[in-house]
Amino acid sequence: MAQLLTTASERTQLLANGTARAQGDGTDPWPVVRLFTPDAHATWLLAALDPVDGDTAWGLIDLGIGMPALGTVKLSDLAGIVGPRRQPVLRDPYFHAARPLSEYVRLAQRDGSIPD
Repeated sequence: MAQLLTTASERTQLLANGTARAQGDGTDPWPVVRLFTPDAHATWLLAALDPVDGDTAWGLIDLGIGMPALGTVKLSDLAGIVGPRRQPVLRDPYFHAARPLSEYVRLAQRDGSIPD
């Protein structure tokens, strides 16, 4: 069974942001969910979900190699990833965005990793 990576309310917000993004809305969304590998230093700060496929997420991706960048990832792919100690990708239930995504990107590129 795949690990639940988003709650129903997070998924609703991700899809709403994805719809706005697909329509060319130039707003700067706030991240909705933080996913991470507890044993591999990878983090995904997701702000939108493709409304067509409902699986392709967009946000700030930090694979733990000092080069965080905006990009896309399929939630179905993340659900199958495990780290070196066989730990799955987890959702951070305590994450609450403190700034818009563009500010996380700016800080992550400056620091080489996504800020807490």
